[in-house]
Amino acid sequence: MNENIHVTVRCEYRADSSEPAASRYAFAYHITISNRSNEHAQLISRHWIITDGNERRQEVRGLGVVGVQPRIPPGESYQYTSGAMLETAVGTMEGSYRMVRDDGREFSVPIPAFRLAVPHAVN
Repeated sequence: MNENIHVTVRCEYRADSSEPAASRYAFAYHITISNRSNEHAQLISRHWIITDGNERRQEVRGLGVVGVQPRIPPGESYQYTSGAMLETAVGTMEGSYRMVRDDGREFSVPIPAFRLAVPHAVN
């Protein structure tokens, strides 16, 4: 159950940081975490599963996001940008955030799979 926490993702290919000849494709992803509940929610940790076009899978776990564990008030949002490097022009990311309420209740917010793709690589 997401406890009225909604996650939206926008991705972009970073040609300036990529080296296709060396099978290095850089992507930025912009995340917005919206707290649509009546209680504060703090993001404690993240878990990502990154899969490239060759089905090579990486798992990333860690505390917070971009070095912080944001506490999001009711009705507000937190935004951040991070990145991923793939060996193929297309891949996916999915995962979850572990969150906690002020009373100590912990819960998980699933992040459905989203695509990382070089422009025009996928119709």
